[in-house]
Amino acid sequence: MKKSFFNHIIHGGDYNPDQWIDTPEIWDEDMRLMNLAHVNSATVGIFSWAMLEPEEGVYNFEFLDTILDKLHQNGKEVILATPSGARPVWLSQKYPEVLRVEETGVRNEYGVRHNHCLTSPVYREKVRNINRLLAQRYKNHPAVKMWHISNEYCGECHCDLCQEAFRNWLKVEYHNSLDELNFKWWNGFWSHQVTDWSQINSPKFRGENHVSAMKLAWRRFVSDSHISFFENEIAPLREITPDIPITTNFMKLYDGIDYQAFAKKLDLVSWDNYPAWDKGNNLQEACDTAFVHDAFRSMGGGKPFFMMESTPSLVNWHNVNKLPRPGRQELSSIQAVAHGADSVQYFQWRKSRGGHEKYHGAVVDHCGHENTRVFKEVSHLGEVLEKLSEVVGEESNSQVAVVADWQNSWAVKYFCGYNNDHRDYFYECIKWYKPFRDKGISVDVIAMDDDFSKYKLVIAPFLYMLKDGTIERIESYVKNGGSFVTTYLSCLVDKDDLCYLGGFPANELKDVFGIWCEETDSLPEGMKNSAVYNGKSYDVVKVCDLLHSNGATVLGEYEKDFYKSTPAVTENSYGNGKAYYIAFRNDGNFADEFAKKLIADAGVTPDTAIEAGEGVTVRKRGELIFAMNFADGESEINLDKEYLNVASGETVSGKIKLPVCGYVILK
Repeated sequence: MKKSFFNHIIHGGDYNPDQWIDTPEIWDEDMRLMNLAHVNSATVGIFSWAMLEPEEGVYNFEFLDTILDKLHQNGKEVILATPSGARPVWLSQKYPEVLRVEETGVRNEYGVRHNHCLTSPVYREKVRNINRLLAQRYKNHPAVKMWHISNEYCGECHCDLCQEAFRNWLKVEYHNSLDELNFKWWNGFWSHQVTDWSQINSPKFRGENHVSAMKLAWRRFVSDSHISFFENEIAPLREITPDIPITTNFMKLYDGIDYQAFAKKLDLVSWDNYPAWDKGNNLQEACDTAFVHDAFRSMGGGKPFFMMESTPSLVNWHNVNKLPRPGRQELSSIQAVAHGADSVQYFQWRKSRGGHEKYHGAVVDHCGHENTRVFKEVSHLGEVLEKLSEVVGEESNSQVAVVADWQNSWAVKYFCGYNNDHRDYFYECIKWYKPFRDKGISVDVIAMDDDFSKYKLVIAPFLYMLKDGTIERIESYVKNGGSFVTTYLSCLVDKDDLCYLGGFPANELKDVFGIWCEETDSLPEGMKNSAVYNGKSYDVVKVCDLLHSNGATVLGEYEKDFYKSTPAVTENSYGNGKAYYIAFRNDGNFADEFAKKLIADAGVTPDTAIEAGEGVTVRKRGELIFAMNFADGESEINLDKEYLNVASGETVSGKIKLPVCGYVILK
């Protein structure tokens, strides 16, 4: 099934012509260079509010009119942005309530980006006004094909408006019952019962910051506030331009917002992709990035996503900004397309002359011409992308899913106990994602409240917190023939971080997994246990659940300490399916080995029969197969039959050598 808003891969990026308004001849030069670079799109207006509305109620759209016309005349499509991410000074000066209040209680001064209160009625009104004017003016402009809403939503505000909004949110969440809230937050501990809604404030370092249920509620409120702010932003756009799709750019694994909930409000999911290439760990970086691509693709239900930003060169915000080696940007972009991106876009088109990001990579450097390595690489990639239009709109149908739930990441972070030093939830998810990716098996990355039934195998690492309905979903999935895997410290608490009584996992799941977890041991840094599985010993680090089998088959046992010879790996038949429990944290080697059994048991098959050498990953999208070399040296693939090399037009078979940063696209 195909679905896309475009019939070709979008190739372009952030274009800030308002920074060059005093040198309009550069605008014409940009058009010439865009044509040379095989760029077909530009994202404009992201930070243009001060130019569009220099004084309250005084508007100037002339420069934007000119730019949109120039882009259209040169065959470029426009992704038009709304400017709420960076407001003009006059707005903050006249309406100080729009400025955020920090956790300390101090109101910020004007500056940087996203320094605005999400709750402020004034700011919401001003955003709606400028967005309405943009929609009215450009609703029929032939270049405008998509709305880019704001930029990288993030942050939180602790002002009085937000405190009151939080209390109102809690009244809805807890059915206007302080008794229910006191119970769910277990406020009898430390005598924290509240008797009036006004007694509740946001969690702060100098106030209440030890009630994990409260911190979960605050995080959900902040996330919902971003979504509400977004819905306020897009209201005039939905009204005036209902046929123009809407997106906003997410940021990797940023956990300040529940992206899985936010994505449901978008016509198209997009994200900003900035891997730390060539810093000594390219294979892991490639895996981490693939995981995020698949997460955002999965948030759209398998539909294609947009890579809204990437760098054609280096960034400026790492401690050390390493220059990626030649070919790395092209390989990174092809990886995005292979995993479902219908766009390759850059921040930014032309380097700023001043300001914070003047040394951030761009297609056009300060030299201003096309005779640079980076420009030539972008141009070559543009030619390749023009040959890949057939994958546009292609959706993925994966046999395997990894549950990486944003709200569970909050719960994992907030509880106090066991090993408080090592809680990287997404790292655990990536660890279990990697073996399948390495074997050429497509993986979806889903939330715990997504549909499990379409997968042969679902892996839910460190599933500490269970949302409402998750117990029933797991039980039904396994009973009906699914294979479900979870690991240590899973199924301990409900959505308010209240522990399930009767021991772990939650009572209803004890029969599903056929186990009972009595205790959990935590291992300090440098201390290890080990577990034997299939005749081989594997390191056990950080966390060990101490299990009793209540019917489960014991596949592996601990080798040390007082719990030597007790279950470490179990398998349980339940209904028509199987449930597996991995009681310990491992360094990844065990996951690699155990994945072989899971693949065989669940009947999972690789997406292709191509054999890949070390460091090469193979990904199928539609009828095209992408083989990409992320190793630091030459590698190869061994083809199972004759293919067409899409980029060169040649027929290929047998073994193909892939140089460093090399890739091949086959049909």
